[in-house]
Amino acid sequence: MNEDNTICKYDRQRGNLHGVALFTKPSTVRNVETITGRAETFTIETGRLAEHGDYIFVEMVDESGVVRLCLPPRVADLIASHRDSLTKRRRSIAGKRNAQERADRGELPGFMKRK
Repeated sequence: MNEDNTICKYDRQRGNLHGVALFTKPSTVRNVETITGRAETFTIETGRLAEHGDYIFVEMVDESGVVRLCLPPRVADLIASHRDSLTKRRRSIAGKRNAQERADRGELPGFMKRK
C-alpha cells in the first residue's frame, strides 16, 4: 500500500495473479557497483498467465529505498526478443571470425574437403 492507504499498481497486479497464474520462486541478486561500491538488491519473480503471457515482478532495494515494477507480457516478450537477437548476432560474429581464422591457416571449409 502507498502512504495514502491505496493499493499500488504492483500490489494490485500481483494480487490479481495470485492463485490464478503459475509463479517461479523469487530469485534474489545482489549487485555491488565496482566503481562506487554501492550495493543494490534485486528480487525477480515471474508469473505466467496462459491467456496473457509472462508478468515479471522486480523489486530493487538500494540506499535510496525500494522500487517495485510489474513488467507486462509485451515488455517481457520484448526483453526476450532483444536477448535472442543479441545472441544470434554474437554467434554470427564469432562464426565469421572462426571461419576467417581457419582460412588464414589454410584450412578448407567442410563443404570443400570432399570430392
